[in-house]
Amino acid sequence: MATLQPSRTPWHLWVVGVLSLLWNCYGGYDYLMSELRPAEYLADAGYGPEVVTWVQSFPAWEVALWAIGVWGSVLGSLLLLLRSRLAATAFLISLLGALGSFAYQLTSNPPAAATGTVEVVMHAVIVLVIVLQWYYAKRQAAAGVLK
Repeated sequence: MATLQPSRTPWHLWVVGVLSLLWNCYGGYDYLMSELRPAEYLADAGYGPEVVTWVQSFPAWEVALWAIGVWGSVLGSLLLLLRSRLAATAFLISLLGALGSFAYQLTSNPPAAATGTVEVVMHAVIVLVIVLQWYYAKRQAAAGVLK
């Protein structure tokens, strides 16, 4: 009778998981600072009062989508490190939150300072990273690495 060997965690899961957690924790920091101290934080980032006013005018549902995008990714990273197959679901939910939040931000008459090339590229990079995290977690779940 064959016995099942517990699958070893591949080295790349730890690398991807730790890098993912670091990246997403910065997103959490950005979210918290934008919500708790927007004037100081955004001024330190080089934005003027028009951007602060715009961020503070976000409706509650937009802030909720932003939170889902950010904290879903943090949760996904933690679940990935815990080898849970729920990591893929967390990243997918995070992607939906981020897409909804970014759609609002790009279509809500943002101030010119919030629509430059850097801001648009950063939104695209964030979406791409979430998609890659989701794909990686999905592949690892299919391979039996995530339980």
